[in-house]
Amino acid sequence: MAVIGTLDQDDSPSADRPVGFAELHLHLEGTLEPETIYALAARHHIPLPWRDLADLRARYEFADLASFLELYYANMTVLRTSDDFDTMTWLYLQRAHRAGVRHAEVFLDPQAHTIRGLAAADVLRGVAAALARAEGELDMSGGIIICILRDRPVAEALSTLDECLATDVAILGLGLDSAEVGFPPSLFREVFDVAGQAGLRRVAHAGEEGPPEYVWQALDLLGVERVDHGIRSLEDPALVSRLVADRIPLTVCPLSNVRLKAVSRLEEHPLRQMMAAGLLVTVNSDDPAYFGGYLDDNLAACRTSLGVTPAEVGQLAQNSVEASFATPERKRQLHSLLA
Repeated sequence: MAVIGTLDQDDSPSADRPVGFAELHLHLEGTLEPETIYALAARHHIPLPWRDLADLRARYEFADLASFLELYYANMTVLRTSDDFDTMTWLYLQRAHRAGVRHAEVFLDPQAHTIRGLAAADVLRGVAAALARAEGELDMSGGIIICILRDRPVAEALSTLDECLATDVAILGLGLDSAEVGFPPSLFREVFDVAGQAGLRRVAHAGEEGPPEYVWQALDLLGVERVDHGIRSLEDPALVSRLVADRIPLTVCPLSNVRLKAVSRLEEHPLRQMMAAGLLVTVNSDDPAYFGGYLDDNLAACRTSLGVTPAEVGQLAQNSVEASFATPERKRQLHSLLA
């Protein structure tokens, strides 16, 4: 495999970047930096519609989720082989390691690739190879959470799940992502039932653009153990009480929320309110190549714009480990790194 990029060995902890974080809301396809897109296109002799690298970079400004998804799916066309998915994942893992991440539960959208004619096994094997390498070389643990595209047919979601489960790659969990409004979690109850029967952990995007009702549905109909985003939960006091009482984690992505206009500006982000309400919140980077930065960038921005203190950064790190699906032994190791 030809690796694009190199590993920076600076792993010293800092107030912005305590070593031992778990990243729980990260879309691998959202880590495709413009330079990587051009490098993969060159690998496969794929003509790109952008004039040059600067033209592509200039398009990383979005009016909303829909405008982001249009570019997101267009850029995925450079992913053609198992090696490409290995390269993409390894580049993310190196960058996350520099940010202090030691456990990464990564999202992957297999439907976005199988509908292009790729085999789910090839996609998953490439990601799994990079995760295995990171475990050996970087002491990073993690797993793959395959996500269902909620704006595509339910029958397709079921067949994609079956195809993924039939591979020789270990799958940690099932998620639900893509365009939220108009596609409530209730549509995918059967898919999540199948995932639960297969022993997969279950998570779902809810309460970012969609209403608090979507969070209720994710909890009560899909049986999720973690809610991705969930920032609109604050609009429903009964929901907040439920989330606090059951210690349901919310994987918050501050820079993403601002870039997609779910929050007007970072100074107005509800992260501090969520923490004050007793919610088990974590900070994550979502699609860092598109939204302004990786985990350490999100933490630094929250310290600057929201006044998050070093002690609170440490608590967010501890929350991330608690909210992860790591084994009890691995959680103990990660907590000790953060002590």
